[in-house]
Amino acid sequence: MFSSVWAVLASIACLGVAAPTPSKRPNIVFIITDDQDLHLSSLDYMPITMKQVRDAGTTFKKHYCTIALCCPSRVSLLTGKAAHNTNVTDVSPPFGGYPKFIQQGHNKNYLPVWLQAGGYDTYYTGKLMNAHSIMTWNNPYPAGWNHTNYLVDPGTYVYNNACWQADTTPPIFRPGQYSTDVIASTAEKWIEEATLKTDRPFFMGIAPIAPHTETDFFSPGVFAFVPPVPAKRHEGLFPNATIPRGPSFNPSKPQGVSWVGKLAQANDTVIKANDEFYRKRLQALQSVDELVGAVIDKLDEQGILNDTYIIYTTDNGFHMGQHRLPPGKTCAFEEDVNIPFLIRGPGIPINHTVNFATSHTDLAPTILQLAGIPLRDDFDGTPMPLSLVAMKNATDSPMHDHVTIEFWGDSGGERLFQMGGPLGTPTRYHKNTYKAMRIVSKDYDLLYTVWCTNEHELYNMKVNGQSLKALLPRLDAVLMVLKSCKGEQCLKPWKTLHPDGSVYTLSQALAPEYDEFYATQPKVAFTACEIGYIVRSEGPQKILPFHIGD
Repeated sequence: MFSSVWAVLASIACLGVAAPTPSKRPNIVFIITDDQDLHLSSLDYMPITMKQVRDAGTTFKKHYCTIALCCPSRVSLLTGKAAHNTNVTDVSPPFGGYPKFIQQGHNKNYLPVWLQAGGYDTYYTGKLMNAHSIMTWNNPYPAGWNHTNYLVDPGTYVYNNACWQADTTPPIFRPGQYSTDVIASTAEKWIEEATLKTDRPFFMGIAPIAPHTETDFFSPGVFAFVPPVPAKRHEGLFPNATIPRGPSFNPSKPQGVSWVGKLAQANDTVIKANDEFYRKRLQALQSVDELVGAVIDKLDEQGILNDTYIIYTTDNGFHMGQHRLPPGKTCAFEEDVNIPFLIRGPGIPINHTVNFATSHTDLAPTILQLAGIPLRDDFDGTPMPLSLVAMKNATDSPMHDHVTIEFWGDSGGERLFQMGGPLGTPTRYHKNTYKAMRIVSKDYDLLYTVWCTNEHELYNMKVNGQSLKALLPRLDAVLMVLKSCKGEQCLKPWKTLHPDGSVYTLSQALAPEYDEFYATQPKVAFTACEIGYIVRSEGPQKILPFHIGD
């Protein structure tokens, strides 16, 4: 079945490839939060970050994670590969987490390893990925880092008694120390240390957990998510803040297909509780805002701010009541996948905003290009355009008018309070496996999703009157390419469909002479709803390329 919802969103254009070249190799500071929203206005409550990074650099308004879940998203940005190529698709074994990262061989072949080989010193403080724990922290150590101060499970998501593992020393809990403040202090110390090595540039990953929910343990192995805990100095801020009431917030009629279409409308008690949850998220982000300011001040104090790129982003977005969804992520909706991305540094346009699409698979290529290190052939992404000329070319270029989005497994609300009921274990929603894509260009703004239930869902966010009879076969065909693409195929999916290069945009593919070709293509379909990437359950894998007869 096909269902469509018509809405209006900002337009998206395609991206290009170029980056400024500073006079010497730059330092790179990469700040990544956990579960931070873009569409619920969280950045508006971070004045230091807005002034020191947004206003001093460029905002990428249409930056996407390609899977809306912490661990697989982080592995994608560290490897430059989509989750179906990393095969890390969950937060814990057997399909995800740090053990799966090790099992797939990524520990020998990811961003810090490449940076060290290219002459960089590397540092990391905060959360690396899920299931990096007191049982797995040295089995083996994460490779490629000069100095580390990791948050590890089961204390990763505990704001005032986190579990820390530094360099090669055993993990310890640090009661009474606020997690984000420890990360800020560590980063400042390392900036001073790195500055002494004038012959070597550095890369520093800084990863606070805010505004992720806290884990509340009832007994060993039994826990639930509760609202994040702000630092004492930030408690009670924003007493009148509420979740933005946009058109998709708690709608009177169900939206979506599969389990989403069966959700009940929230009552006033649930909305009030979620508004309080929202305020806790904003409060928890205040220490992150201070961290950003402290890092920038330290770089300036050391005289290296002008030689340093600062990137600010998150692993995935968050929804709270949109489409009737309880607080959480894992969906292909814009709230979950369109996320904050800010960058400042040498040659970056100041107080600038762009609207073409970029994704987390582009981050590793972007960082390597900034570092002057050759790119890898197996990247599924491409360097982000970081100069005015490159940004203009990206806006005009049709090559990259798409982002692949995918997910495997269940979805669940991160809240103890249940809709219309008492405290209890958050509800799990099954059959949340899907393949999706965003088509984003001056002509189209589409989200097309095929669920493992074989329901097809189309959101047309530009409303141009295009015939669904013509549009849907084209969308399904390009998703057939993207759902298992590798390397250049992920960047140029139309070339797989039209090897002669005659078609490289959706607009060109809609020419009537291709109607029969697209009508006869194999269709995206699932034979089972798996909780991990199991190819045999993901239906047809090959497309039929278009050939002109002799």
